[in-house]
Amino acid sequence: MTDTIGRRARSMAEMGEIMGRMGAPDDAPLSIAGFRPRPTDVIITPFGKCGTTWLQQTFHTLRTRGDMDFQDISQVVPWIETSRMLGVDLEAPQRGEPRGFKSHLSYDAVPKGAKYVVALREPKDAMVSMFRFMEGWFLEPGAVSLGEFAAGRMVGGGSDYWNHLVSWWAQRDNPSVLMFSYEQMVADPEGSVRRLAGFCGIPLDDELLALTLEHSSIDFMLAHKDRFDDLLMRQVSEEKAGLPPGSDSAKVRKGGVGGHKAEMPPEVAAALDARWAQTVAPATGFADYAALEAALRAR
Repeated sequence: MTDTIGRRARSMAEMGEIMGRMGAPDDAPLSIAGFRPRPTDVIITPFGKCGTTWLQQTFHTLRTRGDMDFQDISQVVPWIETSRMLGVDLEAPQRGEPRGFKSHLSYDAVPKGAKYVVALREPKDAMVSMFRFMEGWFLEPGAVSLGEFAAGRMVGGGSDYWNHLVSWWAQRDNPSVLMFSYEQMVADPEGSVRRLAGFCGIPLDDELLALTLEHSSIDFMLAHKDRFDDLLMRQVSEEKAGLPPGSDSAKVRKGGVGGHKAEMPPEVAAALDARWAQTVAPATGFADYAALEAALRAR
């Protein structure tokens, strides 16, 4: 044990050390390698803070006609990579059909043989959302700046955001892949629900459409935010990593598009733009996220 037990991280290095206590190094690789998808399974696999929880809730509402009898959305749409760490049986019966799973894996790493739902999001908005998510849970509020967090998570070469986006963009014509943008989901929730239901093979009537739009709305999810606060992971973070109890791990906060403009310093935005130019532009032909997102909507 170290003297960091019982407190939140005050640096990015300390956050990494705390997160390393949550499980064995081979937990995630063994979870992924041991999972055998069925052709009808739906794996919801955006990068973190790009619409995963929203899609989990939308999917689960569609297949169950509104089930809310859970403490954590990842109890009913389980997270593949964390299954060993959390003691979750991925083969356990689910409450509806088709089976559904959460992931944050790139196309290269995800178990093959299922259907895949991916949402892309402006990296600056995703960065701010991830920073706010970690503050008050793994990070002591005010101890680490947004710039320091960005340098450790998305600007440096170790982040998966860029490779995740590039890997899934290459699969945009794959009939087993349904690709949204977060911005598109915000602008056209009804169209997004219809596309998701059709892709998953779930019959959609007017009553189910209305119910799903209500249950996946920001107001409804905020009113039930205790179901979307990573309870399973938070319990492990407190029991194994020694974080203080009662952390703020809420995943549903404000939603929306373009919020980074009010929070992100220009130098951080410029660093993210540079990573895009270095990694994404050569692979996709798009100079920035706005151009890629416009092309995705036009498909």
